[in-house]
Parts: sequence; C-alpha cells; structure tokens
Amino acid sequence: MNQTTSATAKDQDEDHVTVIRIPEAVGVFDKFEDLQQAVYDLHLVGFSRYDMSLLGSQKALEAKLGRAYWRAEELEDDPHAPRAHFVSEEAMGELEGAIAGGFFFLGSYIAMAALLTPVSTVAASIAAIAIGGGPAAVIGTLLARRAGRHHKDYYENQIRHGGILLWVRVKDDERKQKAVHILKGHSGRDVHVHDWSE
Repeated sequence: MNQTTSATAKDQDEDHVTVIRIPEAVGVFDKFEDLQQAVYDLHLVGFSRYDMSLLGSQKALEAKLGRAYWRAEELEDDPHAPRAHFVSEEAMGELEGAIAGGFFFLGSYIAMAALLTPVSTVAASIAAIAIGGGPAAVIGTLLARRAGRHHKDYYENQIRHGGILLWVRVKDDERKQKAVHILKGHSGRDVHVHDWSE
C-alpha cells in the first residue's frame, strides 16, 4: 500500500513524495568507518543494498529542499530528504582502478596501433608509446583521484552537518530488532524506527 505525502516547495509548486508503509530504522554515524562496519554487518544478517539508503549529495539536497544549510537530525524522519546508495571503500578502489586502467589501456591501444603501421620505425614506435601511453595514464590517474576525493568529501560534508544518516528498511519485527541492534552496536546515534520508507 502506498501513501502519498505532499509539501509546498519554495517556489510554491506542489512537490509529491511517495512513501511505502514498510518500517525503516534510522541511525546517525559520526565516522565513516562505523557506518561501513554497520553496513557490512547488515549484509551479513541478510539485508540487501536495496534495503539501505544514505542521504543524497549536497547538490541534491539544495535542489530538493531549496536550502544549503541543514542538520542530520532535521532530516532523519523527513520523507523529502533525497536518498543515495552506500558505496564501500572497496568499490571506490575498484572504480578508481577501472578509471585509471581504462585510460592507460586507451594510451596503450594508440601506441599499438602506431606500431602496426607499415611505415613505423623504432623511433616512431617509441614516440607513439610516449605520446599515447603517458598522458592517457596521467589523465586516468587524475580522474581516479577526483572520484576518490568526491567520495571522501561527500562523507565529510555530512559529518560537518551532524553525522552520516543511514536508513534501513525493516519489513518485520525480527529484522527491526537486528537492524536497531547493529546500528547501535556500531556507535549509531538517535537510532529509532519510523513506520514508512521511501
């Protein structure tokens, strides 16, 4: 069963938010490491990544709520708060590796294509490798670092605003107890359950 909640946006247009009548546990974390451990433990006891959500980016918050300043405690039970999925440090490492590696292989491909031309000489081949491989690897590394920095900034911004929010859908009492126990067990603050989820 769906329940629709509406609120008036800043520009007076009506903004509709659909919430589902499945309870949701919420907790606030002061450190990324505690959040990550809580997410790992939730996975271990059967929660999927689709059961969990985090607060959206600063840009999403400003677009949806119309304000740059907010505190985590104000958004714990706000159905209008934009949501995002949890991304682990391991996944970010894989992403950074894929970005850097992709650009490295692009450079290598350019260099190899130059080697296959009939008029290529040793000097031309060395130049092609230097021109194709080097800058592409540097660009890949810079983009990978930027992705990692963005990930870190996202969590640091939430901590500055009162903590990292984690919501967990709990469809029955057993899962509710497990989620609350895990959130509290990893230093989650203000852990409670509301009777809806987004």
